[in-house]
Amino acid sequence: MASIFTKIINREVPAYIVAENDDFIAFLDVNPNAIGHTLCVPKMEINKLFDLDKKTYKGLMKFSRKVAIALEKAIPCKRVGMSVIGLEVPHVHVHLIPLNEMADIQFKKKVSLTKEEFEHVAKSISENL
Repeated sequence: MASIFTKIINREVPAYIVAENDDFIAFLDVNPNAIGHTLCVPKMEINKLFDLDKKTYKGLMKFSRKVAIALEKAIPCKRVGMSVIGLEVPHVHVHLIPLNEMADIQFKKKVSLTKEEFEHVAKSISENL
């Protein structure tokens, strides 16, 4: 069965997409730790980060870097943190989280945004790519 991320990639489920190319997609996390919390995902559905072939792994890191740089320009923060956990969705994904304090990356403190706020944040990040 396809993961929720594959359904987003296939446009079966809506998402706030901020970047995309032939191999990867980046979209806002709908349950964010901080405003701008973005997921970078390979379009190939692979469960674990280190099961990616070297080319895809390096491509994901390059793509994530590009998105992180745009994210830091779009969202005021001290830095953009990166985390790869992958337990909640069995499809490799890199969390990019704007950080102002250590608690922002702990996946306990969440923020709520309206549809309009999500759209504004997604557009702001996209414009900085």
